[in-house]
Amino acid sequence: MDKAKKIISKNIIVVFLVLLCIFFGVANPNFFSSINIINLLSQMCVNALLAAGLSFPIILGGIDISVGSQMAVAGVVAATIGVKFFPNMGYGTALVVLIGTALVVGTITGAIIGYLIAYHDVLPMICTLAFLTILRGVAYIFSGGGPVTGLPTTFACLGAKRLIVTEAFPNGMLPTNVIFTVIVVIIMHLILTKTVFGRHVFAVGSNKNVAHLAGINVKKVTLLGHILCAITASMAGVVTASKLQNGQPNIGDGYEMFAIASCVLGGTSLAGGRGSVARAMFGVAIIAVINNGMNLLNISAYWQKVVIGAIILLAVVLDMFQQRREKSV
Repeated sequence: MDKAKKIISKNIIVVFLVLLCIFFGVANPNFFSSINIINLLSQMCVNALLAAGLSFPIILGGIDISVGSQMAVAGVVAATIGVKFFPNMGYGTALVVLIGTALVVGTITGAIIGYLIAYHDVLPMICTLAFLTILRGVAYIFSGGGPVTGLPTTFACLGAKRLIVTEAFPNGMLPTNVIFTVIVVIIMHLILTKTVFGRHVFAVGSNKNVAHLAGINVKKVTLLGHILCAITASMAGVVTASKLQNGQPNIGDGYEMFAIASCVLGGTSLAGGRGSVARAMFGVAIIAVINNGMNLLNISAYWQKVVIGAIILLAVVLDMFQQRREKSV
């Protein structure tokens, strides 16, 4: 019994997710249908990309609430490049435009934010709050205040295309955005757990002064952490633009809250020093299952906002409780 209790307490997030799936499955049998499962996985992609990157600043003891606006800038830039320079792009060119834009835009925005935080000691909350507005304004300026349209169907290769055509799924069974997201999440997980940089991220988040005395370049680690966060946010933006087949300057509004909640639900501490990209995906799954299940039950969108807000509050309270328990031990 003691072992069972320890296993459950360590994996409470997994138990909660399983119970949620059982509840919605009983309430509506369509929840476990293959079509709904595929749609559920596709719906998780954007938040999964955001949470995978946001894990780094949070583990470092900071935060980045501008990821939604970073999404918008990357999506608009990718769509604009497609319309102006590659109106007849093939699938290969579309992939290069989408992924290349995410890498470039993410590196630039992440470097600016990370530089201000790491080298000028600007508080992460204040810095990213400012860029939440600045980058949203840049997205509107770049797009002329409206959506960027006129893209070829090949632009949808990363966000809306599906592979493995069957009789039951004539349009394809496996969404490309799911494949792309899994690859990115795995890379982020490996960076955090299998590299020297990843160990330095945990060290800096646990205690900056001790990390500095141990010879770790705290400023460089902080800068790189924010760059990785911005790159994954930009990838979420181009995936969304690809799915919509246009660049919307208003996409990603409020998405930072879902990503933060996913990280905290997955055990990432807002105080820094503790977290996991892999476990953050369980938080992503919980939020996606709740949204999907409540839609199947025809629950009002207003109540959905209340429930998600309550989950975010619960995640923060649980994190504070965990911190207090660790200090008392």
